[in-house]
Amino acid sequence: SDFRFYITTKLRNPHYLPEVAVKVSLLNFMITPAGLSDQMLGVVVATERPDLEEQKATLVVQSAENGRKLKEIEDKILEVLSSSEGNILEDETAISIISEAKVLGNDIAEKQKVAEVTEKEIDDARTGYAPCGDYTSILFFCISDLASIDPMYQYSLPWFINLFVASVGAADKSDDLPARLANIYDHFTYALFCNVCRSLFEKDKLLFAFLLCARIMESRGEIDGDEWMFLLTGGIGAPSDVPNPAPDWLSERGWRELRRLDRLPAWEGLASSIAVDPDAWRSLHASAEPHAVALPGQFRTLSTFRKLLVVRCVRPDKVVPAVQAFVEANLGKKYVEPQPFNLHACYADSTPTTPLIFVLSPGSDPTAALLQFAGERDMAARLQAVSLGQGQGPKAAALIEEGAKSGLWVVLQNCHLAPSWMPSLDKIVEELKPDETSPDFRLWMTSYPSPKFPVNILQGSVKMTNEPPKGIRANMKRSYNLEPVSSDEFFESCGQAAPFKKLLFGLMFFHAAIQERRKFGALGWNIPYGFDDGDQRISVRQLHMFLNEDDKIPYSALRYVTGECNYGGRVTDDKDRRLLNTMLEKCYCPEIVNDAGSYKLSASGLYYAPPDGDRSSYLQYIEGLPITPMPEAFGLHENADITKDQNDTAAMFASLLQMGGGGGGGAAAGSTEERVGATVAECLERLPPPFDIEAVQRKYPVLYEESMNTVLAQEMTRFNRLTAVIRDSLRSISLAIQGLLVMSSDLEAAFRAISVNSVPEMWKKASYPSLKPLASYLDDLYRRLAMLNTWYQTSAPPAFWLSGFFFVQSFLTASLQNFARRNKIPIDEVGYDFEMLGVGHEQYSTPPSEGVYVYGMFLEGCGWDAERKQLCESAPKVLFVSAPTMWLRPKRTDQMSEYNHYLCPMYRTAERKGVLATTGHSTNFVMNVKVPTDQDASHWILRGVCMLSQLSD
Repeated sequence: SDFRFYITTKLRNPHYLPEVAVKVSLLNFMITPAGLSDQMLGVVVATERPDLEEQKATLVVQSAENGRKLKEIEDKILEVLSSSEGNILEDETAISIISEAKVLGNDIAEKQKVAEVTEKEIDDARTGYAPCGDYTSILFFCISDLASIDPMYQYSLPWFINLFVASVGAADKSDDLPARLANIYDHFTYALFCNVCRSLFEKDKLLFAFLLCARIMESRGEIDGDEWMFLLTGGIGAPSDVPNPAPDWLSERGWRELRRLDRLPAWEGLASSIAVDPDAWRSLHASAEPHAVALPGQFRTLSTFRKLLVVRCVRPDKVVPAVQAFVEANLGKKYVEPQPFNLHACYADSTPTTPLIFVLSPGSDPTAALLQFAGERDMAARLQAVSLGQGQGPKAAALIEEGAKSGLWVVLQNCHLAPSWMPSLDKIVEELKPDETSPDFRLWMTSYPSPKFPVNILQGSVKMTNEPPKGIRANMKRSYNLEPVSSDEFFESCGQAAPFKKLLFGLMFFHAAIQERRKFGALGWNIPYGFDDGDQRISVRQLHMFLNEDDKIPYSALRYVTGECNYGGRVTDDKDRRLLNTMLEKCYCPEIVNDAGSYKLSASGLYYAPPDGDRSSYLQYIEGLPITPMPEAFGLHENADITKDQNDTAAMFASLLQMGGGGGGGAAAGSTEERVGATVAECLERLPPPFDIEAVQRKYPVLYEESMNTVLAQEMTRFNRLTAVIRDSLRSISLAIQGLLVMSSDLEAAFRAISVNSVPEMWKKASYPSLKPLASYLDDLYRRLAMLNTWYQTSAPPAFWLSGFFFVQSFLTASLQNFARRNKIPIDEVGYDFEMLGVGHEQYSTPPSEGVYVYGMFLEGCGWDAERKQLCESAPKVLFVSAPTMWLRPKRTDQMSEYNHYLCPMYRTAERKGVLATTGHSTNFVMNVKVPTDQDASHWILRGVCMLSQLSD
């Protein structure tokens, strides 16, 4: 009957099945900001004023002891009273006990009074240090929230406290308490930043600095919660419908966000100020550093944080440098400078029972650095490595056991490949005892980020990231220092030495370009592939072998094994395969061998194949290349840098939102509920009633010769399903906000999504693909519904808004089907020919005799020459242009018109990637469009040109 079973977990927010939850008592021991603040106050006072903390601890013990004695006295009196017989006044023993109790009770009461006075004096002295407890509590919650971004970002409270105590000891001394606290803040904040940064990927270091800065300023009341949420989300709700006063430089998305910003107290009059004098604001858009431009009128004196809000609206591509400047202005320059990788410092922080973990990223390999460091520590001969995988767990366990006794360095490589063995590793590490482990023993691990990696090990270890250097120069330099190319003997040993060196240089450039191209997102690759050193190594050896075996250079064979097998084996998207082979053709071609030192690898000629020479001459040429490559090195337009910067901004804000808003408390819960409630009410009011499918089918019955009738009914059915989900969830959220309905986990997730201007996941499951934020998504949805309703009320439009269809393939197939049935041709012998018309669709008031007119598409990566009706280069800062209205003209496949064209893929969203469907295409892919061009198609392939049926905002 005395048996009790306790279970603890370090999961941040564990979710148990209902049948488990009802059988147990769940206790939440998660530390709170107030609790941690008090704990950290105790730590700082114990370190700074040990006398006060000792007195405090003694008083707590005395108080508890006095309380115990009083309880004993009370129990004794009650016992006497209950056991006494007859008149208690005649019982001398009872009177004696009660008298003694009274004396003792009075004595304890006096002591308690003295203790209370002393405790008040101590508390008054401790109060001076109270801000330090609050400050450090804020910093701890900054690092604990990082786990929302990456499962490897785990940090324990004991580690945090030890680091804090070390900082208190190392910070500059001062007799003035506020000055002393300021010194502690400065030292500890930077010490924490440096220690955490060595375990963060490069992309998250600025984010962490920004988070620290924002949380600290928010605690001082320098950042408003509503403004912080606006920065991350762009605001929620539909703004007033005012036309854009400067469409030539201000995007529609930016104008919508500025009108939402106008609703916040500090920004009243912003929209009207821009509308009255848009030229006064133009310099903000034109500047390379918009955060440094003084705003006009009443907004000239805004704080650096508030300037970020305007930059977000007008120049989202410049938010990251603006955030850098903001952190530098408020925390200091050292918080935005790169942190050098220091393996010696990491080793110094470790112990025999503290593992060291290398968190890997694509292209990184810390083995060489570790072997070199082992040599410096005279441990090279005592370093044992095992690569984890199936069946390697017992071998690794035996090696750790032996190493702990004999003082080896044990390296467990690729821990992410053995998720089933991770609990065993957790137990092994937990059982390592300092007094039973050799002082020379160290346990090293390498792993890609994995949610299966034990949290206990992560929290108690020294974590490091060592990413490969970025840029073509650094990548090529690294490639020339990898086996087998790093060997001069191999480099000079080919039978056709000069062609080998030229083609090898082309291969190195190709390898660097395809890896670095990933930073441009979907413009670079539809799917970011993990091309690695192994792909390059086998390609180098095959190049060497092919040239040794044949006097002629087998270009087609080299391209096939490299582009289709070694690198192409990873590529799953056919458009990416086309791009890969186009890039390879530029590097594996006769020109690179025959043009002595003049073959251009980029349009500007900055990157070219240098003349024949030894290995050092190639390295010398590589040293002269720019550190940061321009987009032209990859065949992209200069606008690609803007796309990359906008992607970086979106990724930063998405990460901060993942961390629960990032800015501490953010907006008050009450105001959030009010905002969401207003948005919900507005959506319910604007959402039209469901379509009457039976009425539609009566007016547009199923006809053999008119497949479009079926398309209309099917589209309306799909939209009815979507609007039913939206309507039901909005009504439930409205009732839950009023307290009339229990908020389920799905509804709570939907509520959170609406509060940050995102489309709820439950809507996405019933929806067409879309990357738009909530406000834009709803506007787009209402427009789609209006299009179908107009079609039903009047007739099929002369030109169709292609973007408005839920399932666009059914519409495209229906048009082909009508043609095939009308002309009695098998549908598999029919396809679309394309004729480019004017950009505006309004001029086409009657439908074509065959096929359909479609409009509403956009071109990315290029411009459109409306006069010559062909592709042209993008204008500066213009990322998307409206595609022309197109005549999709059904023809027999053997009768298609021939002209110089680029086969342009059309996608439903700018993400481009999707799930491979049974058709062999991505679910995001619509069709290939033959777009006229006077340039070679490879030019537009390298540009990443595509057509989109909708933008992301």
